[in-house]
Amino acid sequence: MRVLGFESSCDETGVALVEFTEQGCSPKLLADALHSQISMHQAYGGVVPELASRDHIRRVIPLTREVLARAQASLADVDVIAYTQGPGLAGALLVGAGVAVSLAAALGKPTMAVHHLEGHLLSPFLSSDPPEFPFVALLVSGGHTQLMRVDEVGSYELLGETIDDAAGEAFDKSAKLLGLPYPGGPHLAKLAESGNPEAFALPRPLMHSGKPDFSFAGLKTAVLTQVKRLGDAPTEQQRADLAASTQAAIVEVLLKKSLLALKESGLKRLVVAGGVGANRMLREQLNAACAKRGIRVHYPELSLCTDNGAMIAMAAALRLQRGIGATAPSGGGFEVRPRWALGEVS
Repeated sequence: MRVLGFESSCDETGVALVEFTEQGCSPKLLADALHSQISMHQAYGGVVPELASRDHIRRVIPLTREVLARAQASLADVDVIAYTQGPGLAGALLVGAGVAVSLAAALGKPTMAVHHLEGHLLSPFLSSDPPEFPFVALLVSGGHTQLMRVDEVGSYELLGETIDDAAGEAFDKSAKLLGLPYPGGPHLAKLAESGNPEAFALPRPLMHSGKPDFSFAGLKTAVLTQVKRLGDAPTEQQRADLAASTQAAIVEVLLKKSLLALKESGLKRLVVAGGVGANRMLREQLNAACAKRGIRVHYPELSLCTDNGAMIAMAAALRLQRGIGATAPSGGGFEVRPRWALGEVS
């Protein structure tokens, strides 16, 4: 069976075609295409929802044609059409969902609504080293930081989450305070390479709480305080040192909380997914700490860490493999869920 997946929850338009056979065989990515809106939103220092929605409208059909051409397939070869139902920006979600459901209705194909975070959670199954169930998952992206116990597809237990800002927000907001361009996280990580991670004593909120919950708002405030102390003309080395210290604080919290969740769950497998999962320092420290404890760590391919259509098609394929059926063709009616907790997925 072949699944055509659409992702449009925020500022990336993604389309992908995934193929799968019987249960137990990993689905195969036949082709995918992605358009990022970063250059469009840079002028505003963040995502502008209305502009994001309009750009999705421009990109989704050409990207669909590109994917089918790369896979040497036609719409007649598609068996199920999947789309991101939420969470995300309402207007952006409406574009992908509208195209997917309309296309399915026209072709007489079933649809499957996918949770955006479930797509991230299962994206490592597209990698060269796919995980096995059960595992602990660290979902760490621009808007979400969560630790989940995953026993199988559709069986997710929340172990801990952020009580305020997500790790990705801490990266991006700290980068903005340092005068770095949008999106700030990758720029901060790059600047940190030439800095001293011990130069500034920044807080590690909830580090010793004994619970796998996160808090990054206090760290962001501490970075703001240090920026003010440096004055209007900090040296490049001072900026690099503050970037390195900020990154070190975020990574240490993510590391300690992940190890705590693994210890409490008794599991020996960790999956890291989401855009922040591409951070080099985070990967290095997780790999080293988990290797000492006999824990396997799995990541999506770097190209699939950010939002993409492949993870949505993959999540739908894994659900179909396990007998979780798609919705029969309809007259085109649908809904999106801008706010949708992963724990509500079954």
